[in-house]
Amino acid sequence: MFDPPKPVASEVFATLPAKYRKPRRTAWADANHSGAELDCYIEGPAFDRDGNLYFVDIPFGRIFRASPSGAIDLVAEYDGEPNGLKVHPDGRIFVADYRNGVLVLDPATGKVTPVVDRFRSERFKGVNDLFIADDGTIYFTDQGQTGLHDPTGRVFRLTSAGSLQLFLGGIPSPNGLSLNADGTALYIAVTRANAIWRAPILADGTTTKVGLFIQLSGGIGPDGMAVDEEGGVVVAHVGLGVTWRFDAMGRPTHRIDAIVGQRPTNVAFGGADGRTLFMTESTTGSILTARLPVAGRRTLPG
Repeated sequence: MFDPPKPVASEVFATLPAKYRKPRRTAWADANHSGAELDCYIEGPAFDRDGNLYFVDIPFGRIFRASPSGAIDLVAEYDGEPNGLKVHPDGRIFVADYRNGVLVLDPATGKVTPVVDRFRSERFKGVNDLFIADDGTIYFTDQGQTGLHDPTGRVFRLTSAGSLQLFLGGIPSPNGLSLNADGTALYIAVTRANAIWRAPILADGTTTKVGLFIQLSGGIGPDGMAVDEEGGVVVAHVGLGVTWRFDAMGRPTHRIDAIVGQRPTNVAFGGADGRTLFMTESTTGSILTARLPVAGRRTLPG
């Protein structure tokens, strides 16, 4: 159907140090990983203005920072389950927390402050990931335990003026998300359907004619994603050990195999020219890198 995607080698950029690892059971792992004793489960890579890479550790409520050289330090540890992280164009760091909604992080103190924790007085199912548009609008997924058996996941839209709106419902496990290159559509990773959906954005901020953009197979399904300067979509395919790049039409162009582990969960473009892809491999606590021929659409805030 398509030419085989070009293989791209990955390598380890950094690994969570042993001092931050203590395998044990958690409520999150009991529900999401069959009660396994994990020592970390990292996701949510995002760069700040100084080139530091922030990422989260879901079951232990931790947020870490990797320097440009790969040195890792603990920024925050709190009572929560941070699942996704993005840096706002103005430099603020927002966190999607499975238990607590959307938070903002002060990296100097490690304090997290709630931004939204409910919609129309009801708690979220379990916030998963977020994307911040150039105008400051925040899109975030409310995944919880939804799936093909319970297709009630949602995507919300939080405007820069503070208005919280339901953007899309009826989704079987919404996960990572990203706007397309011109901001006219939202791509949504629908993990349990093993698919990427495309939701056009109308002038009033609502959506219609939501469709299937990419159908995957194998693994568990797509997790995080990013869009590059050509409108290509980079997708972390959890459980298959692969990160894909598709062009703007949805045709596969590149395949990156994880050099360690089989759970690449999230991606972020970085490096001096914006063409280095950084990937979190969750179970080994590793951050992997690979060189792609196209830079990310927006590599750093500001």
